[in-house]
Amino acid sequence: MARIGIQLMMLKDHIAEQGVTEVLSRVKETGFRVVEVSQIPMTEENVTAMAAARDDLGIEYAAISAKTSAPAGSSDLTLTEHFDLHVEHAKRLGTSMIRIGMMPFAAMRSAGAFDEFCAEVDEYAHRMAAQGISLSYHNHHVEFATLDGATLLDHLREKAPNLRYEIDCHWVQRGGRDPERTLKSFEGVLDLVHLKDYRIAMPPAEALDALEAGDPAPFFDFWKGDIVQFAEVGQGTLDWKPVIEQGIASGAQHLLIEQDQTYGRDIFESLTMSREHLVSLGYESLITG
Repeated sequence: MARIGIQLMMLKDHIAEQGVTEVLSRVKETGFRVVEVSQIPMTEENVTAMAAARDDLGIEYAAISAKTSAPAGSSDLTLTEHFDLHVEHAKRLGTSMIRIGMMPFAAMRSAGAFDEFCAEVDEYAHRMAAQGISLSYHNHHVEFATLDGATLLDHLREKAPNLRYEIDCHWVQRGGRDPERTLKSFEGVLDLVHLKDYRIAMPPAEALDALEAGDPAPFFDFWKGDIVQFAEVGQGTLDWKPVIEQGIASGAQHLLIEQDQTYGRDIFESLTMSREHLVSLGYESLITG
C-alpha cells in the first residue's frame, strides 16, 4: 500500500534548534508517521536519533537524500566520497530508497556536462541496486528545458536507464507540464511523489501603492517572482485526487507533502491544513497506515 508522509526539509530549522527526537515527536502529534529525510545533517547523533524514533515513535522513513558531489571544502556527504555510508544510513533507518534532490549546477553548463552527470548517476543507481536500494532523481522545473529537441528529463531517462524517479508536482506545473500526465508517463520507474501545491497570489498592497505612486519596480518584481507560490495541499490550483490516484497507479510507494515556503504561516499549521485536505479526499488510511 502506498503511504503519504512529509518531507523533513520543511523542519530543518526546527531540528537544528530542538533536535531530531523532539521534532519527530511533534510530527507524530500532527498525525504523520512517514518522513523523507533531506537537508538534515546525517551526523551520527542525528542518525542514531532517527533510528531510535523508529522504535520509540513508530516513525517510518520513505527515503534519505544524497548528492553526487559537493563544492570543495564542503562538509556534505556525497556519493563520490561516502557511497557506503549512504547505504549504511538507509539500512539503519529501514528504507530501501535514496533520492537525489537536484543535479549539480555544473551539469547545467552544457550538453556534454549533462551527459557526464547522466553517466555518473546511472553508475550510482546500478551500484545501489546491487545493495537492494533504489536511487531516484527529484525534478525541479529546469529539467523541462530542452536540448536537441528533448527535455533534460527525457535525456536523463534515456541515458541513465538504472535511475528511478521522484516527481514533484509543483515543479512539473511550474515547468509547463501537467502533473497527472507526467506521473502517467513515469509508470514503472516512479518510486516517490512530492505533493506540493501551486498557488497564484494576489499582489500585496505595498506593491500596488508603489505602482500608483509612480514606482513600478515592486509590482513587477512580484509579477516576475512571488506571484507563483508554494502552497498547502488543497490551497492552490492542482486537482489532487486524480494526481494522487495516477501517482499510485504509476507505482509510487510514498507520496510526501512538501512546501518550500509558508509565507509567514507556522509550518505545523500548514502541515495540518494539507493533512485535513487529504483526509477530506479519502486518504486518511494512507497517512495513518
